[in-house]
Amino acid sequence: MKLVLYSDVKALGKRGDVVDVADGYARNFLLPRKLAGEADKGALAQLEAQHKAHERREAQELADARALASRIEAAKLTVKAKAGENGKLFGAVTNADVASAVAAATSVAVNKHKIGLSGQIKALGSYPVEIKLHKNVVAKASVEIVPA
Repeated sequence: MKLVLYSDVKALGKRGDVVDVADGYARNFLLPRKLAGEADKGALAQLEAQHKAHERREAQELADARALASRIEAAKLTVKAKAGENGKLFGAVTNADVASAVAAATSVAVNKHKIGLSGQIKALGSYPVEIKLHKNVVAKASVEIVPA
């Protein structure tokens, strides 16, 4: 029996897959629990429409992430921090500080967990940062640490 899965089923398939299973498995397990439905013309057309909508949404998210990456890479990121006379900071610059610098420069909030620093920033100067905006897009920018 051909079925369309409405949710992920272990050892069978993921949501949206069309699978061929035994009649008893379908009647006694999948259909009563509403884990799957029959794969008729209407269900397959609806599944295809959902796939197309998902692809369009993914393409739009990718385009938005690339545009944001170019804005971030073009922006000048500056973080003010207290420092001693020899240029050492009192403390360290964190991902949250870099996220607030990105928000100030581009007026777009970035999750601090998506920001990758090459190491701890404990001195004045310029440091490279990587910001993961999408699974395929990483913005590489430089953050300037200046005395406050």
